[in-house]
Amino acid sequence: MDSKTRAQLVDAAEQLLVEEGYAAVTSRRVGAKAGLKPQLVHYYFRTMDDLFVEIFRRRADENLARFERTAAAHGSLRTLWQLNADPRGAVFTIEFVALANHRKQIRAEIARYAERFRAAQLHRLTAALAADGVAAEQIPPIAALLMMTGLAQVLALEQMLGVTAGHDDTLSFVDNLLHRLEPAP
Repeated sequence: MDSKTRAQLVDAAEQLLVEEGYAAVTSRRVGAKAGLKPQLVHYYFRTMDDLFVEIFRRRADENLARFERTAAAHGSLRTLWQLNADPRGAVFTIEFVALANHRKQIRAEIARYAERFRAAQLHRLTAALAADGVAAEQIPPIAALLMMTGLAQVLALEQMLGVTAGHDDTLSFVDNLLHRLEPAP
């Protein structure tokens, strides 16, 4: 019962966060969304920040596992780009960056995960570049990674905001570059 109730609260809080923003995630709203008493939120989570960290960790662990599975099966540059360019997590990320701006505990958790995820991405990207015959002196893997993730995040953020100027040309450029480095199957 305990773990089920806790999971219900985390599910409800995540749903509120994505649908209405982090400001909507209150113990009263989470309890109502989960069909439980709001006091249970503080029974399972000492603070609301603890609840936010739990939401983040769960989604981050799922994202890292999905990345590892996909990259292990199809570790091409194109696949790595597609994983980074997936806009589905943009709202979630934006809400947590906003939270991190004001909450030290959440900022530390995001940074901890970002370092883990970057290391996993760098490992896979280094292997993909080497497999395509791209020397580290030609394109340093860490620079390629930061350009790829940065560009993908900006495109996802702008798309979410409704800004699309230059996106088609940029995506065409990336596609052509990937084709030159690694012809599509």
